[in-house]
Amino acid sequence: MKVFCGRANPTTGSVEWLEEDENYDYHQEIARSCYADMLHDKDRNVKYYQGIRAAVSRVKERGEKAIVLDIGTGTGLLSMMAVTAGADFCYAIEVFTPMAIAAVKIVEKNGFSDKIKVINKHSTEVTVGPDGDMQCRANILITELFDTELIGEGALPSYEHAHKYLVQEGCEAVPHRARVYAQLVESKRMWSWNKLFPVHVHAEDDEKIIVFPSEIENCPGVPSVYDIQLNQVPRSDFTILSDVVTMFSVDFSNQVNSSSTYYTVNLEPIKSGMAQVILSWWDVDMDPSGMIKCTMAPYWVQPTSNDVQWRDHWMQCVYFLPNEEPVLQGENVYLTAYRDEYSMWYKLQKARNEEDKKDAYVGSPLCSCQAHLLWNRPRFGELNDQNRTNQYIQALMTVLEKDSICLCISDGSLLPLLAQYLGAEQVFTVENSAVSHCLMEKIFKANHVGDKIKIIEKRPELLTASDLEDKKVSVLIGEPFFTTSLLPWHNLYFLYARTAVAAHLTDGVTVLPQSASLYMMVVEFKDLWRIRSPCGTCEGFDVHIMDDMIKCSYLDSNAFQEPAMRRG
Repeated sequence: MKVFCGRANPTTGSVEWLEEDENYDYHQEIARSCYADMLHDKDRNVKYYQGIRAAVSRVKERGEKAIVLDIGTGTGLLSMMAVTAGADFCYAIEVFTPMAIAAVKIVEKNGFSDKIKVINKHSTEVTVGPDGDMQCRANILITELFDTELIGEGALPSYEHAHKYLVQEGCEAVPHRARVYAQLVESKRMWSWNKLFPVHVHAEDDEKIIVFPSEIENCPGVPSVYDIQLNQVPRSDFTILSDVVTMFSVDFSNQVNSSSTYYTVNLEPIKSGMAQVILSWWDVDMDPSGMIKCTMAPYWVQPTSNDVQWRDHWMQCVYFLPNEEPVLQGENVYLTAYRDEYSMWYKLQKARNEEDKKDAYVGSPLCSCQAHLLWNRPRFGELNDQNRTNQYIQALMTVLEKDSICLCISDGSLLPLLAQYLGAEQVFTVENSAVSHCLMEKIFKANHVGDKIKIIEKRPELLTASDLEDKKVSVLIGEPFFTTSLLPWHNLYFLYARTAVAAHLTDGVTVLPQSASLYMMVVEFKDLWRIRSPCGTCEGFDVHIMDDMIKCSYLDSNAFQEPAMRRG
């Protein structure tokens, strides 16, 4: 059977419907998975193995059979570790069908089929009993359900259900507990990924400032965490305002409550500054004593920064406070972490009186300005890059005349404002969506040019002479930036757009950019190669079947090359 899949064509900017195999989505998921990255994480694998051995030993010392429940088994690695450590039987749960099929084959190839049962279900659908998926409740619970935010893959509700229905009371758990840490910082660079700064436009002896509507300034943004490699961020990019604090911990060996809640800690800033960002990470204890620890802490928190384990599947979190807040060294402030089943967000308050201390749960922030829904974090950073803006200003100043008729083809761009400020007679700009149209209209009005810049909500090839008030365009401009672009070179859509509007251009039209160059180079990465490198064997277990599955899915899905910056 074939299915139709919608895909944005970066050349034309339009959505095209293509006929694909019915398993297309599966292959896409597998081709872009990070299974290999997890298996290349030596620190993770060793700590899990140590924790599993210790848990099995504790159960055996009590004279009990070791029955393991492995939720999110993936390749079956942790179940195979458990059997090797002496477990009597393992129930390995994997909801993703292609991975479950691979796990069955991997378990068989490694000779563990008699002691590991792979169950292709979500853990909440698993049954226990003589006719169920599991013959009895397990007394060892092993999971790897964590993401960079710890709870984003549904770890809490999965643990909650497992303790109620699938494992014995007081079971052993690997990991045994997790802790979430936070640190308050000031960082203009990180803050620029969430808020828009005034833009200075210097033209000859005149200076104008592009401002943004108050609803954008006051908008708390979107609740989603920004997961990045903090180990790649220079210390000069942020100022630490507080010591590291533990926000909360979760004991996985006892009943877990996934209900929405919050945790408040008292902070005493170690330095005065503007509180803007919360940096956060977590660690897990693989055993009750805390002797076997796996941590995501960034380099400046580690005892020796040279030994930090590189991993791309678990990184660190950047949370943006709703608004920046000045703090003074030594004053009392209260940091609150709110969470629901899948995400977290933060709020900072100054010292409170008794009445204020009666905390109330605050729902996740919602974007009210539309900018955070239209632009991702890197796009905010681009718009806040004054050096980048200055280059556009210099280029425009060389071509604009008092009688210039400008047409801008870029999504959500400030170029129309720059062109108007720099003296163009008339400015038109094409926006590809109603949301973008509405947002840019608000920005133009905030700068008192709403009647001087005409927004045309059309695709370039659909422009008519009447849209341009029967005027010919003498200056065609673009950053170029388009929301349909998944890769940097997709912005060459500007070339297609320039051709599409050719009939509306003067004979001597000036086009900016005039040309583009695409550069490539061969590099050697110290660590990044791991996310796509075959694993072969992991801790002595043969996982070639997974390598072959990923390779086949990559070929079957004709997977595109991924951008280096793929998050945000």
